Amino acid sequence: MRSSSENLSSGIGVFAAVVDAGTFVAAADLMGMSPPGVSRAIARLEKRLKIRLFNRTTRAVSVTEEGRRFYEQVMPHLRGMEEAAAAAAGGAVTVRGKLRINLDPVFSRIILGPKLDEFMDLHPELELELIARDQLGDLVMDGFDLALRFGEPRSSSLVARKLLDTAVVTVAAPSYLARHGRPTEPQELGHGVHRCLEFRNPETGKPYPWEFHRKRKKLIVETNGRLTVNDPSALLNACLAGSGIAQMLLSGAQHLIREGQLINLFPDWPDERFPLYAYHPSRHHMPAKARVFLDFVVALTSTS
Repeated sequence: MRSSSENLSSGIGVFAAVVDAGTFVAAADLMGMSPPGVSRAIARLEKRLKIRLFNRTTRAVSVTEEGRRFYEQVMPHLRGMEEAAAAAAGGAVTVRGKLRINLDPVFSRIILGPKLDEFMDLHPELELELIARDQLGDLVMDGFDLALRFGEPRSSSLVARKLLDTAVVTVAAPSYLARHGRPTEPQELGHGVHRCLEFRNPETGKPYPWEFHRKRKKLIVETNGRLTVNDPSALLNACLAGSGIAQMLLSGAQHLIREGQLINLFPDWPDERFPLYAYHPSRHHMPAKARVFLDFVVALTSTS
């Protein structure tokens, strides 16, 4: 007969499978159980914990707030036990499994993209799922091991680690400047003479304000551009095509400025910075697969 601790451990595993799979039926396939068996295991766990883990309807299953908190608390320990078992079986040296990462599209294009093959070659048994999103969302409930996002972090239970600050530059293509002239100071961008390309802030749904920083001086210019995008590639392509003036991260524009494809319009306003943060769910345990990826990113950003 199984002990109560064995039943609890088994129930937690089934609970995690339901959260990850999204339905009792899918979790049953994942666990090699019958759907009624999954339902009974969840009912026993709820009775043991004295909380309701799922809201159940005929069409869908959703995690309750109590279930969400429980998932956040137990998953780091569950992953730790899985890694300990792998280490005991001789799997400590090789990082394997699936690593699911929430990526800022800007980071994916300008920093990670050119170096991704190098990481994959280092870890041939690791499967990567990179999801480019314009918002952080719910890292735990969406099943992400790690997130890499530009911008200041909001208050949350996630662990946030700052990786870098990159400068923001205001640039235009030579073809644009040939037609419209070069502005000599930032304030000229607010007079309607120049076409400014706006980039939408996913948190507010509005374009980012145009800021200019020089030591302790900060200047905000209302540009009121007619073209707004939410994709960094679209912003870059429009700027390179001469469609307007844009603000973008120096990390992505530096080589284009060096090659003369873009012109840094205000090098005397060099002090605006935009931070990159890594987020993960727990202070107590980070899976080895997430840790090696984060170490790789840290090495990349230290040279960016």
